[in-house]
Amino acid sequence: MNDIAENTLDVTRQENVTRILDAAERLFRHYGYSKTTVADIARDLGMSPANIYRFFASKVEIHQALCGRMLATAYQIAYDIRHQPISASERLRRYVETQHQLTLDLMLDEMKVHEMIIVAIDRDWHVIEKHIDRIHDLIAEIIAEGIAAGEFAEQDPVVASRCFGAATNTLCHPQMVAQCLAKTNRASVDELIDYVIRALKK
Repeated sequence: MNDIAENTLDVTRQENVTRILDAAERLFRHYGYSKTTVADIARDLGMSPANIYRFFASKVEIHQALCGRMLATAYQIAYDIRHQPISASERLRRYVETQHQLTLDLMLDEMKVHEMIIVAIDRDWHVIEKHIDRIHDLIAEIIAEGIAAGEFAEQDPVVASRCFGAATNTLCHPQMVAQCLAKTNRASVDELIDYVIRALKK
């Protein structure tokens, strides 16, 4: 098979994968992850379940690919913030505020999408671990730049990034955000962000 034919097959395959993921996301959003079957996705696309299984071995695999796509969007947002021409402190603040708002939007506006994310977290898929590692790398870069600029105290930026992530986890982790929404004895978003940024400056 020549290169042109191979490229055509690759493009066609990717188009089919995208169509399946788009349909699955639409149905998950409308009916919920647990109530949607592979047969439902196939019916929505006007194809047989056997055609779906040519590209994904199971509904779980479709779910995993969808989560990977959503996390890629979240990463791009974080990446763009990391490269903004503002201070390290302001970039860290903007990152946490943005991630917190994304989590709230998913929970309050699209509870069925929130359900899909919770299932993924419970399964501890490698796509989530990879995402966390990539976010830690971005935060470490921001902290390193803050140290170089004299904005933050001398410290290991990798360790500082992990600690920063752990300290702000309650603002970005869907289950923790859901549990804390109705609580009045928790630090506010601004209070927590101010606290962790001050800790980097000591």
